[in-house]
Amino acid sequence: MAPPRPPSHERRVQALAVLAGAPGTLLALLLLWSSDFDLALKVGLGCAAVALWLGFAVAARQRVRCSLLTLANMLGAVREGDFSVRGRIPAGDDALGLAFHEVNSLTETLHEQRLGALEASALLRRVLAEVEVGIFAFDHGGDEDRRLRVVNRHGERLLGRSAERLVGCTAAELGLEACLEGEALRTVELTLPGGDVSRSGRWLLRRSSFRQGGLPHELVVLSDASRALREEEHAAWRRLVRVLSHEINNSLAPISSVAGSLAQLQQREPRPEDWEEDLRAGLEVVAGRSEGLRRIMASYAQLAKLPPPQLGEVQVEDWIRRVAAMESRLPVLIEPGPALSVRADGAQLDQLLINLLGNAVDASLSRGSPVRVGWDRKADALFVWVEDEGPGVSDNANLFVPFFTTKPEGSGIGLALSRQIAEGHGGELSLRDREAAAGPGCRAELRLPLASSS
Repeated sequence: MAPPRPPSHERRVQALAVLAGAPGTLLALLLLWSSDFDLALKVGLGCAAVALWLGFAVAARQRVRCSLLTLANMLGAVREGDFSVRGRIPAGDDALGLAFHEVNSLTETLHEQRLGALEASALLRRVLAEVEVGIFAFDHGGDEDRRLRVVNRHGERLLGRSAERLVGCTAAELGLEACLEGEALRTVELTLPGGDVSRSGRWLLRRSSFRQGGLPHELVVLSDASRALREEEHAAWRRLVRVLSHEINNSLAPISSVAGSLAQLQQREPRPEDWEEDLRAGLEVVAGRSEGLRRIMASYAQLAKLPPPQLGEVQVEDWIRRVAAMESRLPVLIEPGPALSVRADGAQLDQLLINLLGNAVDASLSRGSPVRVGWDRKADALFVWVEDEGPGVSDNANLFVPFFTTKPEGSGIGLALSRQIAEGHGGELSLRDREAAAGPGCRAELRLPLASSS
């Protein structure tokens, strides 16, 4: 047998009204019964008193019922998204008026939030529609295949189909399965079956995860990197050709001049007495400039053939102290940092730091001031810095251009090779003048990721 249901709130209010009126009604009936009225009048007045008592109780119940129904209707309208319903706040400072005021305020707040969400959603849709990158959102579709749920207009153009035909297809069916595997940020080679934009080439891939409705999703963003990469390649080739042309012309000009002089010397009759000495000096110039050209080409080969790093555990303090001890021309002051290790190619890091310390010492030789090196940890990265008190950076634009050098005997390869080593490890290398308060000089800073370090 089911347990009896508890009385409703309205019935409890009615019962409280009956109980509240019971003492007064019973007292009135008692006084009426003890009066000198005849029996019929007593019975009539008694029935009228009881009816009035019960009527007040029913009226109280109905008043509470109407108020609660009004609140329920207001909340129901809010739940359905209708924010136009408002409750009239009764006069006075009672609890019912406070309840209506709070519900009205809640409705207004939700209305403003809904308008803000709609405006933000409309802006997001407009941005997604106009941006020239392909945006795809995949879920797991309840199985192992990840299915497309959201695609923007440029994504439709890349795949050559409308959103209605694309949504629900698996990543494998769309040719995007490779985008959901591997590194989240990388350049990929893709051929996409679009119609009005170029499809084959290199694409910059960005992938991230999010949850919607409690389910995991993956967001894939594809932007065409072919044009930008081609422009960068052309710019790099132009810089390289410009520098190589400068270096080669610097060597060919004296070779051509000396060769012409030697040809004239050979044709002269009679030859001067010191012609053999002139011939020997001229040949030495030709040999010296040829050796300079050979060094340039060897440096270029070193830059072009840098192998990928062979990762191993490198103790940061041991690495820095070992390389600093190799420099004997000036003192190298070490400012110790935290105990850290990093996954890197030890030989390549040695070469990088040797280049940085060598440049710092070259800049400080004229002053005889020491060079400082130190390291620190910031977030998930290792920062190694080298400071000197030399003249500072003279040409920021060409610092890392291969074969560009401001030193008479420099090869122009050290900084370019150092940056290539840093970027090969997922890091960065920068050079800048020291702060004015710290005095003249240059500060080289190397950043290496510590995500896989201990």
